[in-house]
Amino acid sequence: METSGGLTPVGREAHPQFFAGFLSSPQAAARGLLAVADVAAARYYQRTLRASLDPVVTAGGDRLRFESFSGCCGVYARLDVLPEGLDGADTGHGTTNVDVNNPLREALSRLSGDEPLHLRVGPDELAVTTADGPVVEKKVPLPDRWLRGFAEAQVITAGFDLRAELSAAEAVRFLRTLPRTTTTGAGAGGRCSLWVVPAGRTLRPTTRPVPGAVCLPGPERLTALQRVLRHATALRVYGPAAPDGAATAAAWEVTLPGMRLTLTLSPEPSRGFSGEGAVLEALATDEAAADADLVSVLLSWEPRIDTADLAARSGLSPQRVRGALTRLGTAGRVGYDAADAAYFHRELPYDAGRAEARNPRLTAARALLADDAVHLHTPTATAGPRTATVRSGERHYQVREAAGGVLSCTCQWWADYRGRRGPCKHALAVRMAHRGQTATVPTTTTATAPATTTAATAPAATTPVTAAGETR
Repeated sequence: METSGGLTPVGREAHPQFFAGFLSSPQAAARGLLAVADVAAARYYQRTLRASLDPVVTAGGDRLRFESFSGCCGVYARLDVLPEGLDGADTGHGTTNVDVNNPLREALSRLSGDEPLHLRVGPDELAVTTADGPVVEKKVPLPDRWLRGFAEAQVITAGFDLRAELSAAEAVRFLRTLPRTTTTGAGAGGRCSLWVVPAGRTLRPTTRPVPGAVCLPGPERLTALQRVLRHATALRVYGPAAPDGAATAAAWEVTLPGMRLTLTLSPEPSRGFSGEGAVLEALATDEAAADADLVSVLLSWEPRIDTADLAARSGLSPQRVRGALTRLGTAGRVGYDAADAAYFHRELPYDAGRAEARNPRLTAARALLADDAVHLHTPTATAGPRTATVRSGERHYQVREAAGGVLSCTCQWWADYRGRRGPCKHALAVRMAHRGQTATVPTTTTATAPATTTAATAPAATTPVTAAGETR
């Protein structure tokens, strides 16, 4: 596999070699690739609109990763082909995107038994060779919305833990009994229609978020896993703690011979990952921008990025390293693997400034600051809760800092989501104003990040509302 140019551990190369060889379990790999393509071609919300068909391929030194988003951006799919799943030369480093149209899908679907599967990705095409001969597909540009989705999914899954594990037989039995449609939608309180809770060797569906339960919003969005069930060796479920019972994202991983196929579901079918707002705090800080420049120099295409090692090498705290990785994720340069509980390096042809410019709440918050619409009632250094007023149009909103530093607001966004989809534009502007006030206070602490680095600044413009599930 190769691209028309990209970064490698030894610098930029015109045609970096990714991988040359065969896959150890060709039929399982073909089904896994089809599952990733199924997600890329599907829309689980607003089904009439066209979806992208362009999964991303990353070679990380010892494995290959195939990633895609559904057309509604509410499902993130990834097939990890691990070292034991590769049968060929050493795996290189780089990222490209591949087109999966009907001729390729038919070639993969016809693969049977131990028939070999050979792949080659060049600068402008994907070539797949089976016993029936080669199939060549052209590449198409990636949608910008995927960039935001990659960044949000990375931040969200970094908070996941393993919640349940099923054997192959139990996994097949459970997945085949799931309803193909959601009977009830999310209510005003944000509750999803279905949860699952470990019960002996299997999972038991429930409509209530009991202790230990994992959210399963829109079970029909797991349909792509049906492709690989005959090759499954286990099923693992990852998710966050949900003490308030609110709908949450969750990751469903089917292990295969030498591979893992993971589907990560957004909290509700109508909510795309691109609008979750988990990266806003990192995008809004100059400190994270400088830290990201420093950390990016230290990334070396490791299959697993060790946060503690990066902290030691950069001189930054682990918290600041995680903020830097979040910001790098907005440029598509970092992803997160819940199975390894570690970040991984990829390179997409985007920059963080482009991501900022397409984030409505961030550009709106910068516009509020530029318009001098933020009035801080209490100084930044004041102990205890702080309050502020933000003028937006003809209205004024009250922003208050609660325990733990969470900012609440009197706007409709906060009333709808209570911070579950990141800060509103008013709270984000207040946070940025407090940080700007802090930056003017003299300090004797020496920053560890290079002082010459500046943050990318998005244009202060109003971004219109897009499809449902997007941020306002």
